[in-house]
Amino acid sequence: MKILVVDDDKEIVELLSIYLNNEGYEPVAAYSGKEAITKLATMSDISLMILDIMMPHMTGIDVIKEVRKDSEIPIIVVSAKTGDMDKIQGLITGADDYVIKPFNPLEVMARVKSLLRRSQKQVTNDEPDILEVGPLIINRDSHEVTTLTGTKIQLTALEFGILYLLASHPNRVFSADEIFERVWQQESVVSAKTVMVHVSHLRDKIEDATEGEKVIETVWGVGYKVEV
Repeated sequence: MKILVVDDDKEIVELLSIYLNNEGYEPVAAYSGKEAITKLATMSDISLMILDIMMPHMTGIDVIKEVRKDSEIPIIVVSAKTGDMDKIQGLITGADDYVIKPFNPLEVMARVKSLLRRSQKQVTNDEPDILEVGPLIINRDSHEVTTLTGTKIQLTALEFGILYLLASHPNRVFSADEIFERVWQQESVVSAKTVMVHVSHLRDKIEDATEGEKVIETVWGVGYKVEV
């Protein structure tokens, strides 16, 4: 699998490339936002992008906005910005995960593996192929979500994972930690805000496509559920 590493700091690109090679991936380097966009446009087989936020001329946020116009490729943001609002901005824009610099390369590799598992649509055989919840039809095998009127809702791998988890266990409340551990497929190492932002983004997409229908409910102080 090819992994695009985007950072104007060549040492960071080289460091991550070494670790990616050791894990059996093929790193592809880009040293600016514009170069990243070009490589994504010309290389159709890139499976995931690791992206710095603070780059000159075209920031990582600008790259995410451009990529998300027509691609749901998993994106891991790496940034020296540590504030909650910085993380939330990255996630709302369309990133799937957020790692703070300085980082442990092994942690980044764990996030890469987790996101690739989700994007490869790994599910257990005892899960239903098709779920119909409220105004939505959720297809497990194709990772597609459509409304009853036929409108397709574009979701990232993580957004689909959250929706499928909640929809396949109707009326059950999942905490943010449970959602993170099941969907990200690793122990909870981030704040509940990460899950909250993804759920919020997912809700917005669903409501936009269904004229405001609410599918995911918040149980304050506990977690989230789909009620039927």
